[in-house]
Amino acid sequence: MVIERAPLEDELGDVLEKAMRLAGCDGPALAARAGLDVARIRDAMDYRSDFTCAEASRLAAALGLNEVGLAALAGGRYPLPEITGLPFCLYPLRMPYGVGVVNAYLVADCPQSHGILFDTGADFSQLCRVWPKNIKKLDAVFITHAETEHIGGLTEVLAAFGPAPVYLPAGANRAGAINLSEGERAEFGGIEVRALHTPGHAAAHNCYSVMMHRVAGATPLLVSGDLLFAGSVGGCYFSAPLLREALRRLFADLPAATVVAPGHGPLTTIRHERSYNPFAV
Repeated sequence: MVIERAPLEDELGDVLEKAMRLAGCDGPALAARAGLDVARIRDAMDYRSDFTCAEASRLAAALGLNEVGLAALAGGRYPLPEITGLPFCLYPLRMPYGVGVVNAYLVADCPQSHGILFDTGADFSQLCRVWPKNIKKLDAVFITHAETEHIGGLTEVLAAFGPAPVYLPAGANRAGAINLSEGERAEFGGIEVRALHTPGHAAAHNCYSVMMHRVAGATPLLVSGDLLFAGSVGGCYFSAPLLREALRRLFADLPAATVVAPGHGPLTTIRHERSYNPFAV
């Protein structure tokens, strides 16, 4: 069992900014919709929010957000679930990036000294500081999307722990890499990785479903990149409709017990985010 202590990626102001972008409105428009003073919206954007539950409810209605989750964020009380049931070892590799933190993940059959890496962080030296000493070699590297903070250390990772195949979303390009489209799979040491094509944050973006089928009833893992975070979503830099559709698909199709390993912030579960994530509507 794991109870995460990592901070959330987004505060209330970040969530409101992303929600306004998805809704196609600005601060004055949101204030008018919610019946609030625009100065209150600006304070929230500047991380000076003290919204009441009633005000958070009006904001949620104006933006089409999950009221329970938005109120929890507004009150600084967004809950996190216990993480249990994974049939393999999951190593969250958390590295500073800018003013925040970026995540990579290692998945390995626990007795083994080799594993699968998901994303690499921006800088190999930072990755080395959090690398588990028992993992000596990589079976494969899967990249969720080709932004610097998720792929920057790749060349040095392969030199240190390879050779290993590299998998990218369809539409992303790197010499020698293998592009994975929707539903395509790869398996290493009994651990299966299935690509889910989830554009929205970026045009070429995959989430990866990770399973160990020989363990009956085991909890699956979703490496969600910059699509879904605990308490938030990734920025909508490519397509708002596609990002919304990708989120709906995750919440509708994945088992509730699925552990979510996001590109930023703490681990969570599909069940938990269905209940609390402001964008789960």
